Amino acid sequence: MTLASSPSGRMPRKDLVLTPRQVEGMIADGRTLIIVDGKVLKLDAWLSYHPGGDKAVMHMVGRDATDEVNALHSPEARRHMLKFQVGRIGGRWRNFLPPIQGGKFRTYPDAVEVYCEDTKDDVASIGSSSPPDSPLFDAIEGSSNFRRRRRSTAELHEVSSISSLSSIESPTTNDQSELSKTDARTQQEIDHDLAKYPALDPATQGDIVQKYRLLFDRLRSEGLFQCNYTSYLIELTRYTFLFSMFLILLRCGWYGTSGLFLGMLWHQLVFTVHDAGHMGITHNFIIDTVAGIIIADFIGGLSLGWWKRSHNVHHIVTNSPEHDPDIEHMPFFAISHRFFDSLRSTYHDRIMTYDPFAKFMLRYQHYLYYPILLFGRFNLYRLSWEYLIVGQGPKKGSAWWHRWLEITGQVFFWYWFGYKVVCQSIPTAAGRFAFVMVSHMITAPLHVQITLSHFAMSTADLGIHESFPQKMLRTTMDVDCPEWLDFFHGGLQFQAIHHLFPRMPRHNLRRTQKLVQEFCREVEIPYALYGFVDGNKEVIGRLADVGRQAAILAQCQKTLAERVDHGHH
Repeated sequence: MTLASSPSGRMPRKDLVLTPRQVEGMIADGRTLIIVDGKVLKLDAWLSYHPGGDKAVMHMVGRDATDEVNALHSPEARRHMLKFQVGRIGGRWRNFLPPIQGGKFRTYPDAVEVYCEDTKDDVASIGSSSPPDSPLFDAIEGSSNFRRRRRSTAELHEVSSISSLSSIESPTTNDQSELSKTDARTQQEIDHDLAKYPALDPATQGDIVQKYRLLFDRLRSEGLFQCNYTSYLIELTRYTFLFSMFLILLRCGWYGTSGLFLGMLWHQLVFTVHDAGHMGITHNFIIDTVAGIIIADFIGGLSLGWWKRSHNVHHIVTNSPEHDPDIEHMPFFAISHRFFDSLRSTYHDRIMTYDPFAKFMLRYQHYLYYPILLFGRFNLYRLSWEYLIVGQGPKKGSAWWHRWLEITGQVFFWYWFGYKVVCQSIPTAAGRFAFVMVSHMITAPLHVQITLSHFAMSTADLGIHESFPQKMLRTTMDVDCPEWLDFFHGGLQFQAIHHLFPRMPRHNLRRTQKLVQEFCREVEIPYALYGFVDGNKEVIGRLADVGRQAAILAQCQKTLAERVDHGHH
C-alpha cells in the first residue's frame, strides 16, 4: 500500500502506521500515547493544559480511548486533539494496561525515531510485537489476528494468587493464609461477573461498541444532547423560592429553619453544577465553566475544579478500588474486601491504610453510613481547599484562570456565609451552631444519591479488554422514581445513562432511558434498576457484607496471633 507523500518525498508523520511494539516502546520512554478513532495521539504537552486534570488522561495511556473521549468531550475539543496526532494504527487495537495502573512496558530503540522524525521510509520493516497478555486470556498469534480462549476457573485463581503474592516480599505462613482468602473472594467476584455479563472476546465486545456508537448517533440526531432551557426556568424559580425563604426566616430569627432552606438550596444547586461541569447546559466551555464556578464556589463554597478532576477519573475507572476516588473513603467506608490489603490510591497518591481505626470503623460501617454522610459537606470543603491551595488544576492553557476565579469565589463565600450571615446576622452561639449544622446536614440526601448508584455495584476488574459501555453498565445502577420526583434526584437517578452519555442534559435522561434499556436487551447486558428504598437496602447490604468480612478477618488474625504467641511459649 502506498501512502501519500509530502513534497519532500517523505511520508507525513500523521500517516505513519505505528505497530503495537513501537507504541509500547514510546510509552516505555515516558510518552503519553492514547488511541482515538485509529489515530495515535501523543499528549505529553497537553497534560498540564487539560481542564479535566492529568489523571484522567493517564488512565487512557496505551488504550483505545475513542468512546471515553467522545463521551466526555465536545466536537471542538476532539478536533483540537488532532493537533497531537503522531501516527495511526492498522486494524483492531489491543489495549495495554496503563502505567498508572501498573502496566509494564518494554523499551524499543527504533521507536524514538518515530516521534522525533516526521518520516520513516519503511515502517513495516521495524517489526512488531503484541501487548502483554491479559490475565483472562491467552493470546495465540496466527497470521494477522489474535485468537483468544477463556481460561478455566483454576487458572484464573492461580493468576490472581500469583499477581497478589508478587507484590509482597517473603510472606509468612499466616500472611499466605490471609492472602488466599482475599484472593479467593476476588476470584469469586470476577467469576460472577464473567458469568453474568457478555464475554470479553474481541467479537463480542466489538459488537457492543458498534451498537453503542449507533445509539450515540441516534440520540444526537433526535436532539437529546440539546438543552431544554425551559426546564432551567423552572429550576431558577425553585432556587429563587428557597433563597427567599432562607433570607426571610433568617430575618425573623428562625435560624434552624432558615438553615434548612439554605441547605435545600445547596442540594438543588449541585445538580446544575454537575450539568455545567459536563458542559451540558450551553455546551460552551467558558460559559458553562463560569456558571459552574459562580454556583459552586461563590454560592456553595465548593471547588468546581476539584470536582471535575475527581469526577472525570471516576467516569473512566468507575468502581475501581485502586483508582476511583468516588469509592475511596477509607477509613470510614469500604465497599470491597480489597481495601483490607491497604491499597495504594493512584488518584490520591497515598496508601489507604487498613489500620486499627479502619478495622473498627468498617465492622460497623452499615450502621454509621447515614450518620457519617450527615457531615459529608465538611469533607468537601477540605477537598476543595486542598485542590486550590496545592494547585492541582491546570496552570496553563484555556483553564489557567479557573484557580484564581475559584479562590475569589471561596473568599466571597466565606465573607457572605461565614461573616455576614453566621457571625453578624445570628446573635447567639446556639443559634449559629443550629444554623450551620442544619444547613449542612440537610444536604446528606445528596451524598446518599451520589453513593447509591455505585456502592452496591461490582468492583471486580475484568481486565483491559472490557468495552467502555459494558464497564459503565456493570458498575452503575439507576434509581427508579416517579417523574414528579425528578427534581429531588436532579438527574442522579439516571446514573447508568449518565455514565454512557455524560454530556447529555439531565432533563433529557428520562427520555433516553427506554432507548438504553433496548440497547441493553440487544447486547444482553443487565440493566440495574432499583427503587430508592431497595437501592438503599442494596447499599446497606453491601456495607454489612464487607463489614462481616472485616470482622471475620480480624478474628482470624487474632486467633493466628494467639497460636503463634502460644507456640513461642
